[in-house]
Amino acid sequence: MKSFNIRNKVRTGTVFLFILLLLTAGMGIFYVVKLKQLSNEILKDNYESLDYCYSMQMNLVSMTENYQKSKEEFHKSLILQEGNITEHGEIEATQNLRRKYESLIIAERLDSVRIIEMSQDISSIVRVNMEAIRIKSELTDQKAKEAMNVLSVIATLVFIVGLVFTINFPSVITMPIGKLKEAVNELSQKNYKYRIHINTGDEFTDLADTFNVLAEKLDMYEHSNLNQIMFQKSRAEAVINSLKDASIGIDKSGNILFANEQSLKLLNLKASEIVGKQSDEVARFNDLFRFICEDSHTSPFRIVTDGKENFFVIDKYSILKDDEELGFVLALKNITSFQEKDTAKTNFLATISHELKTPLGSADIGLKLLNNPKTGDLNDMQKEIVNDLQKENARLLKLVSELLDMSQAETGNINLTLTEVDADEVVIDVISSLKPQAVDKDITLTKSIPSNLKKIKADKEKAEWVLVNLVSNAIRYSPRGSEVILVAGISDGPTVSMSVIDNGPGIPPQYRDKIFKRFFKVPGRGAEHNGTGLGLSISKEFMEAMGGKIEYFPSVPGGSEFRITFRAT
Repeated sequence: MKSFNIRNKVRTGTVFLFILLLLTAGMGIFYVVKLKQLSNEILKDNYESLDYCYSMQMNLVSMTENYQKSKEEFHKSLILQEGNITEHGEIEATQNLRRKYESLIIAERLDSVRIIEMSQDISSIVRVNMEAIRIKSELTDQKAKEAMNVLSVIATLVFIVGLVFTINFPSVITMPIGKLKEAVNELSQKNYKYRIHINTGDEFTDLADTFNVLAEKLDMYEHSNLNQIMFQKSRAEAVINSLKDASIGIDKSGNILFANEQSLKLLNLKASEIVGKQSDEVARFNDLFRFICEDSHTSPFRIVTDGKENFFVIDKYSILKDDEELGFVLALKNITSFQEKDTAKTNFLATISHELKTPLGSADIGLKLLNNPKTGDLNDMQKEIVNDLQKENARLLKLVSELLDMSQAETGNINLTLTEVDADEVVIDVISSLKPQAVDKDITLTKSIPSNLKKIKADKEKAEWVLVNLVSNAIRYSPRGSEVILVAGISDGPTVSMSVIDNGPGIPPQYRDKIFKRFFKVPGRGAEHNGTGLGLSISKEFMEAMGGKIEYFPSVPGGSEFRITFRAT
């Protein structure tokens, strides 16, 4: 039983060093703060007294020029000094100064003798405070030296303890590793008699015991070729049967090398009916095996096992040796749980989106009513709040609609009404609906459509949805005052293409293969360009459902071109 595993040992050592570091830092901070407090307490009162004395001295000198103002300023400083007496002998000098000042006021005239005496009293106060500063500064120096001595002792002790710990602790890990390395070297030289003994009470002890068992087993079977062969065969069979996926191995001549228990259960065959047989022979009487061997499977397929429908995908792994293909392994991965979770997720999103759409629509109507003057006037702040709420509500409605569209696409339940649609009419409707958005950003929407353009086979609502999404993206990412161009008429046989070209930042090369994935957003775009990451994904689903496609092309020197292709009629 492990008393103290390696992780805890390393953690304990790290915590110990961290505590030493905290101790040193803590003591240093404690003494710095203490010295700062002491210094502030020492100097504050004395420096204030010196400042008051300086003010009184200057006002005393200026009394001959402006007697009234200097007298008032002198009196203010004297009052402050009387409230800041902290040193021995300071009170007597301050009281003398007060008496002489009052006699000066009573006399109502300047007396040079009295002014000199007052100046001497001020000098006495200055001397008392200067002496106090000197004494307290010496006390501060003494405290600083004491702190330095204490910190030096602590730092020395921490250094010694840390050094000893750093030198000795790694051996707790390196010594067992060294023994294990030596044991492995002995084993590689077929010295199966070698044993190691590690009594650290942790994982190294378990590893040493396991190594000793391994060496004993190797020693037992060293001279038995038959046992070695049987061991390898059993191990290979165990590995094959332990695979969770149904696996079938076939060599380059079509001979079936193995089939694990999972694959036999799916095929409803015994090992003797498939292993060692030619794949063509088995495919003739087993439909599922024939289906598995076909190379055209890219999407999940269903197999009913034990009365339950399961979903599988096929992976094919080549067996290579010196770049030569010796055969391949067919693996059937059961993705039923993932499929069920994906279906549950889709149904959940569809349900939540449907439930949210009604209250959000009601909220939108309520906000419009609030903005209607017939329901009452709003002040400017209220109008701004209502407008902000309308924008956020519209954004939520757009997100809910996109989630519903995505749910339809995922379940394959996209409601399409394919008819002959005039491409020019689609473009005009889109430009008309997005013109306010373009005008708000000072962007020009330009169309280029030939008069003899073929009609397209599409669902008009879905086609307009895709084009609106592309054009609104182009407006969002294009700089103010630029142009967004809609080009149609690039016919290639039975198809008609429409392109949306902008002068925006374009899509960086490393993200171009991801832009049609759900919820993907190009990093680094600002909050004003924030979207749901669903528009392009839904557009791709709609186009493929209508038998068309959507592609991205970078423009030169900058910008983007999104091209959608429809079937022509």
